[in-house]
Amino acid sequence: MNRRNFLSNAGIGAIAMAAMPSMRALGANDRIRIGLIGAGDRGMQDLDEALKQPNIECVAVADTYSRRRDLAKAKVPGIETYDDPMRLLERKDIDAVINATPMHLHARYFVAALAAGKDLYSEKTMTWNIPQTVECQKAAKASKQVIQIGVQHVSSGGMADARDWIAKGHLGKITMVESWISRNTPRGHGQWVRPIPDDCDLQHVNWKLFLDGRPEPKFDANKYINWRLFWQFSGGNVTENMVHQNAWITSALGLELPIAAVMTGGVFSEQDGRQVPDTFNVTLEYPGMIVVWQSTFSNSHFALGERVLGSNGTIESINFGPSTFWPEKANNPGVETMQGTSKGVNHMANWFECIRSRSQATNAPIEVGYRTAIAGHMANLSYRRKQRVTLAEAMAAPASAWM
Repeated sequence: MNRRNFLSNAGIGAIAMAAMPSMRALGANDRIRIGLIGAGDRGMQDLDEALKQPNIECVAVADTYSRRRDLAKAKVPGIETYDDPMRLLERKDIDAVINATPMHLHARYFVAALAAGKDLYSEKTMTWNIPQTVECQKAAKASKQVIQIGVQHVSSGGMADARDWIAKGHLGKITMVESWISRNTPRGHGQWVRPIPDDCDLQHVNWKLFLDGRPEPKFDANKYINWRLFWQFSGGNVTENMVHQNAWITSALGLELPIAAVMTGGVFSEQDGRQVPDTFNVTLEYPGMIVVWQSTFSNSHFALGERVLGSNGTIESINFGPSTFWPEKANNPGVETMQGTSKGVNHMANWFECIRSRSQATNAPIEVGYRTAIAGHMANLSYRRKQRVTLAEAMAAPASAWM
């Protein structure tokens, strides 16, 4: 999809003209009125987190499925609901928007929300492919809106301690980062496979809006509910979980974009019709170092973690908890193990604080969304092509390469 079609389809011009007058200065005690786009499980979790913060009011929710709109009304009585998110974005009484749509729709409503003058919390991964990532970055750079990407672990105390130790040179020369996530489900039941409600049909789902131009003429309830399993709508576990850890790693180390990516693996755990792999290994090459990430859905024993390996020591973080520094005796004699003590901050609260102060320096700004999306899309492109992919090759790939 080229730039002209992308922007035209989003209806940005009309929305911007309708919504721009709604922008207002917010004092520290002013109520922030929000809208939610995408009321699935993750969207409702985001809404719960938002409503825990002081002086936050949800006035509207948009979702293509009537069941989810009804659940949102039950949670927040009095809200307006829409099947088309563009109608929500036209409202002048909404200050900020949470974008928690399925991943293939993130970019559409990312760009449209900014054009409508709304501050934006956009779920990870920011986009579905690299051309969309470039488009979203351009839109963000041209906007004065406050943007937070939903990689909440960059707000953890463990990352703050890791960043401090690395900045102080405690690790020496860093050449490798190991990271992983392990999950398990009962045999015969694949990860992410969710039951399909009886009313998931064309009477209750706006299938055309969900497809966003994808060629799928016949309604498919399984693809609608379990979109994470299919390349048309998802980037698999790379864009579901690696993105969180890559955000933590690159933010702590100050890394930019990888120069190349290699990903190998396959559907090994459950043969349940999914297209995206459930067991795989990713190697991201950066100048002078590599970041390795591996994942399986057949064993959960080692859970989730990162190890930053340097000539003077190792930083380890398990399940995004406190970081620990282990010295290398050969290059760091006499130095003792250090345990991180920094307190994390609430990621959603950080967004609202920046909205009130009109600071664009959220904990996960557009730069974090851009870097982590590009890295993930490079990995998936390597897997699809079955070869090492350089940054230049990935940036030149057409949008259809991820279909």
